[in-house]
Amino acid sequence: MAIDSVSVVLAHGAWADGSSWARVIAALNAEAVKVCAAPLPLTSLADDGAALNRSLDRTEGSIVLAGHAYAGAVIALARPGRVKALVYVTALAPDEGEKVADVFFRLKPHPQAPKLVPDNNGLIWLPEEAFKAAFAQNASWEDLAVLAAVQRPISLSRITIPVGRPLWKDVPSSATWRSE
Repeated sequence: MAIDSVSVVLAHGAWADGSSWARVIAALNAEAVKVCAAPLPLTSLADDGAALNRSLDRTEGSIVLAGHAYAGAVIALARPGRVKALVYVTALAPDEGEKVADVFFRLKPHPQAPKLVPDNNGLIWLPEEAFKAAFAQNASWEDLAVLAAVQRPISLSRITIPVGRPLWKDVPSSATWRSE
């Protein structure tokens, strides 16, 4: 697949927006790769999947789709059409019938994992001090400050609905993660 015929669509994780991909977007643009950060509303898994598919509709050529964290579940809902590869960047990959929340309980939680509980409005916010350990391990302190300041909450209902057949069962996929 020639690089000039590929569009990269990036899906941000929970507590974030498309700006969390700023450095990746800049690097891809420097290589003349067409790139789009899908604006996920973070209102429900179904809404996020629909928003992602709208972003796919406005791209040209073959698509490499990348998701970070929660967005691993979202990219698995993409319409296959032109999606040629999935990239999971420290991302969740629930299996068919599994809930996003189930992924967190496959293994014993990491000792540094933040304790997350919904607030009085049923929304879950990531504590500012948790961004480095739980969300953006390799980000600069400046980037962490911005991510914490612009975070968007998640609702419990977004992570407690079973998923259908994930696209990663039918499309080539790779996972990448970094730890310190």
